Amino acid sequence: MCGIVGCVLTNRKAAPILLECISKLEYRGYDSVGISTVDENGIHLKKGSGKIKEVDDKIDLGELPGSTGIAHVRWATHGIPSKENSHPHISNEGNISVVHNGIIENFGEIRESLESEGYIFHSQTDTEVIPILIEKYMDKGFNLEDALKKTLKIIKGSYAIGAISKNNPNEIVAARKDSPLIIGVGDKDYFIASDAPAILNYTKNVIYVDNGEIAILNHDGVIVKDSKDNIVDKKINLIEWDAEMAQKEGYDYFMLKEIHEQDSAIKDTLSERDNINEIITEIGNISRICFVACGTSYHASLTGKYLIESMAGIPTDVILASEFKYSANTLNKDTLVIFISQSGETADTLKALKVAKKTSKTLAIVNVLGSSATREADFVIYTRAGPEIGVAATKTYISQLICIYMFAAILANNKKLLDSLDEVPEYISEILAKEGEISEIASKYINVNDFFFIGRGLSYPTALEGALKLKEITYIHGEGYAAGELKHGPLALIDDNVPVVVIVPPGDNYDKTISNLEEVKARGANVIAIGSCADEFIKTEVTDSFCIDENVNEIIAPLIYVVPLQLLSYYISVKRGLDPDKPKNLAKCVTVE
Repeated sequence: MCGIVGCVLTNRKAAPILLECISKLEYRGYDSVGISTVDENGIHLKKGSGKIKEVDDKIDLGELPGSTGIAHVRWATHGIPSKENSHPHISNEGNISVVHNGIIENFGEIRESLESEGYIFHSQTDTEVIPILIEKYMDKGFNLEDALKKTLKIIKGSYAIGAISKNNPNEIVAARKDSPLIIGVGDKDYFIASDAPAILNYTKNVIYVDNGEIAILNHDGVIVKDSKDNIVDKKINLIEWDAEMAQKEGYDYFMLKEIHEQDSAIKDTLSERDNINEIITEIGNISRICFVACGTSYHASLTGKYLIESMAGIPTDVILASEFKYSANTLNKDTLVIFISQSGETADTLKALKVAKKTSKTLAIVNVLGSSATREADFVIYTRAGPEIGVAATKTYISQLICIYMFAAILANNKKLLDSLDEVPEYISEILAKEGEISEIASKYINVNDFFFIGRGLSYPTALEGALKLKEITYIHGEGYAAGELKHGPLALIDDNVPVVVIVPPGDNYDKTISNLEEVKARGANVIAIGSCADEFIKTEVTDSFCIDENVNEIIAPLIYVVPLQLLSYYISVKRGLDPDKPKNLAKCVTVE
């Protein structure tokens, strides 16, 4: 859940570059930050709690000597946000420094054992056992590489680790298990990072480190070894993103920039059509489909269930990745299990994927090329959304939906639906051209405590997603509901203090949804209706409305109607004085269970 960076440079100071690189990973965590460098004089360390700029303003993180170093931005798992708990962590003698992303599950017993040997701990983190173990083995004569290998045999859990040592001032040793890690290969400069945006200003050439591998970076280059100590011939991959794609480009926040990138993200993702055709042909006959996902990806999966069951007639389940183990025994060889993850590193999803592979065909829908899910699954569809920095998923959600729509349309041989996807970017552009209307609506609701979002059929998952976006970035309680379920209990909560967002595109569910709208309206609710520009009712009979091209029917509405909901949450967040890119308690990539 944290972000790590490291570099071995030839003719430059490491600290300023590490500061720049780690700032690109603040979406992975932002409760503390630290940088550690090494030279012939030993380890140098600066760190503190708070956002990167806040800490840098206080202690000038870029002012450290040495051309080799590591950096970390933290999302707390063990121990409160504090200077003591921030990374990098150092060994007792101060000769080893380590950054770590993941969780060491047996750190308690390791710590107890080390304390009994006289070692002293200064934090509450699980990570601190790593530099102390490395120091213990180096004191016995092992070099940094071998000491880390012995440490890895003791620790249990997930990790991406970068380690430096006073004894090896021009070297980083890194290791990975179940947490993302890449190596950047520059011109005589070498990097490690949790994610590509960190290093794109310095290199686009990356090596993806696989589970169980260890990497040694020094002035001679990069060596990667497997768990049996064999040198692995790793492919160098070219990242197609520009460094500028990970910047705000004049927008106040990444989230707004990424909302505006959705039309182009769709066009890029539509290029997966031929790949999906080939995948469906290769998969062959299946009797059941099971989606496994978390959060926003779960809502995309629900949309997939509606589409596939209604058009292809294949029974389709949607299971939260964290609850997957309770359904694992229902899988068989005729089941296709589809895993959806923006990062391809979501811990719950990866664990479920490994279980499903034992019995069923697996397909991953992922945004990050070379991520763990893409290497584990039998088949892969890429959501070509580019880097998404804002914690709240926007363009990756739309891209996931586009992949699902293409998959369902090809599976059901529905050419009309497939062709209609080409029109979606233009519909979204029309919405973005009048986002000022959404901003005005948002101004009216910045002080409410609760929201309801309702829709029927394919609009129900959209309601869930709208409520999630509101909760994530405004800290206002939001509930997404199937509109027909209101009368079965939740209607008791509706009054003039609870605004209700009604998603009401033209189609078979329109009349029933309008009836539900009337129900909440009769209880005094302020109604915000998202519907067709040809719908005179929503223009005149509700508190606020936002209209969308009348040619957008309820089948493709999930791809378009979610955009004003994203904008509504964004503008409420900003008008409440919040940072929508960095919601409290959340991080972009959930790499712990």
